[in-house]
Amino acid sequence: MSGRRPTKSADAQRAAGERRPEPERERTASAKARQGGRECGACSLCCTVLRVDELRKLGGTPCAHQRAEGGCGIYAGRPAICRAYRCLWLGGGLRDSDRPDALGAVLDVVAQGTSTWLEIREAEAGAFERSTRLREIAHEYRQSMPVRISDTADVLDPERRFRVLLPNGEERIVEGEWTTLVRPGLPDARLRLPRLERWLRRLSLALRRRRVANYRGAR
Repeated sequence: MSGRRPTKSADAQRAAGERRPEPERERTASAKARQGGRECGACSLCCTVLRVDELRKLGGTPCAHQRAEGGCGIYAGRPAICRAYRCLWLGGGLRDSDRPDALGAVLDVVAQGTSTWLEIREAEAGAFERSTRLREIAHEYRQSMPVRISDTADVLDPERRFRVLLPNGEERIVEGEWTTLVRPGLPDARLRLPRLERWLRRLSLALRRRRVANYRGAR
């Protein structure tokens, strides 16, 4: 499920920070998961929010095999990437009540190269602002790693907006080639990607759009 492993693009680099020690709550929760485990139950939010290349489905588009009552219509024969995937909650992180369908977002701790961040993918735009609990989780994790917040309304939109909350209190609002820096006690600053990075980004987006042109959810 390639959407669950972000590619190393200019956007991903801007979203990432330095690798930091795993919070104690994560180690404790992971141990709990190994001992007891959790089950998805009626939650199948990842089947809508995330991209599944094996099923040619874009993020933000319900899977053709997703059941209205929850669960998968091809569970026994689902792709290997679906079998292996564990969101942060299913892996033992967060509270028992923080199941993705209750939060309105799928959460993952993403490790890429030397960077680690918390990824919050909203099922609907604005879920983060509407959820006190999501903001609490972001605040907790923000102390030790960046927190990236995005929605899945139109994943192919080149100007798609996302936010990055950094441990130092800084926030980055990324919209296409532009990033707005919001820093405590300082005026906001709006920066554009360097020329070469803009060109590489446009090329990467064009190639991706071509590759997923016949995916479910592509327009």
